[in-house]
Amino acid sequence: MIKIDPSWLSVLQPQFDAPYFADLKDFLVAERQQHTCYPPGSKIFAAFDSTPFDRVKVVILGQDPYHEPGQAMGLCFSVPQGIAVPPSLVNIIKEINADLGVDIPLSGGDLSGWAEQGVLLLNATLTVRAHQAGSHQRHGWELFTDAAIRELSSRRQGLVFLLWGSYAISKKAFIDRGKHLVLTAPHPSPLSAYRGFFGCRHFSQTNAYLASQGLQPIDWTAIT
Repeated sequence: MIKIDPSWLSVLQPQFDAPYFADLKDFLVAERQQHTCYPPGSKIFAAFDSTPFDRVKVVILGQDPYHEPGQAMGLCFSVPQGIAVPPSLVNIIKEINADLGVDIPLSGGDLSGWAEQGVLLLNATLTVRAHQAGSHQRHGWELFTDAAIRELSSRRQGLVFLLWGSYAISKKAFIDRGKHLVLTAPHPSPLSAYRGFFGCRHFSQTNAYLASQGLQPIDWTAIT
C-alpha cells in the first residue's frame, strides 16, 4: 500500500500501477534487505506529502537524496534541524541573503517552511544507498518524478520551476514554458556556484512572478 498525499495519489495512480513501478518496489525491497538506504521509508514521499498537488507554487528539482546518516528527509537540499548545513545549501542561503538583502544564518538547513508555503522540493530519485551517491538512479524513480513534473505542467498554471545544474535543466523538456516560468542556473555546488548561481536572483524573480499571478510570495527566510 503506497502512502502519499491523496491529491498526488489521484494524479500519479497510473505510475503506481505501471509495470516499472512494480520492478522499482522489488528493487527497493532487495536493497533494504542488504544495505542501509535513505531516507527512511516514511519520508520517501515527503515532498509530495508536504506540498499537496493543488498547493504547489514553486518546484525546485534536486538529483537524489543525501547519502550520509541523518541528512535525508525527503525534501531536496533540506536537512533536519541539528544536522550540519551541506555546502550546496550554504550557497543557496548565501544567494538568498544577497538577492533579498536579508541575513539568514547558516546554522540550520530544514526547508520544511518552504514546503509548507507551496515549494515542492523534489528529488529526481527518491532513495539512495548509504554512502553511494546516485546508487538508485535508473531504476524507475526518474520515470515517476518526470511524470509528476509533466502533470504539474499540464494541469496547473503559473508555476515557477527552478532548475539548477545541467541535470535539472534537462527537465525543461517536460514543462510548458507558455504556462509557467522556468528559471535556470548552474548548480549551487561549490564546484559550480561561481559560474552563475551566485547572482542569479531566482528568489526575487520567483516572488515577483508569483505576485504578478496574484499569489502570496514565498518567505525564503523560513529556514530552521
